[in-house]
Amino acid sequence: MGDRQVQISAGNLTVTATLNDLDTANQLWESLPVTGRVEIWGDEIYFSIPVAAEEELDSQETVESGTVAYWPPGSALCLFWGPTPISAPGEIRPASAVNVIGVLDCDPTLLAQVPSGATIIVEKAGG
Repeated sequence: MGDRQVQISAGNLTVTATLNDLDTANQLWESLPVTGRVEIWGDEIYFSIPVAAEEELDSQETVESGTVAYWPPGSALCLFWGPTPISAPGEIRPASAVNVIGVLDCDPTLLAQVPSGATIIVEKAGG
């Protein structure tokens, strides 16, 4: 992972995440700041962002808690902290393959306190 940190603010919560060097992460970094409306799907927050990226070669069907990912079919940024409605026991399964673009720098379960419909802002940390 690089040293590119983003700040994510939603509801009363502000956390940071570190982006990796995938093309999709680069596109997100260049488009910051972005604002959206929180959607909740199981233990996942997602929202549309102004990035149009294809599925990366190493896209993943399952992810770890704390994963920051991009979902190509919905042009959405996804933040995972637990199972989704289609997860098997012991896994976190997105709706379809996602490009993993970073990791949260905090306890991912903090995201559970963010209400659906809240405004979410992603911006360069310290900027």
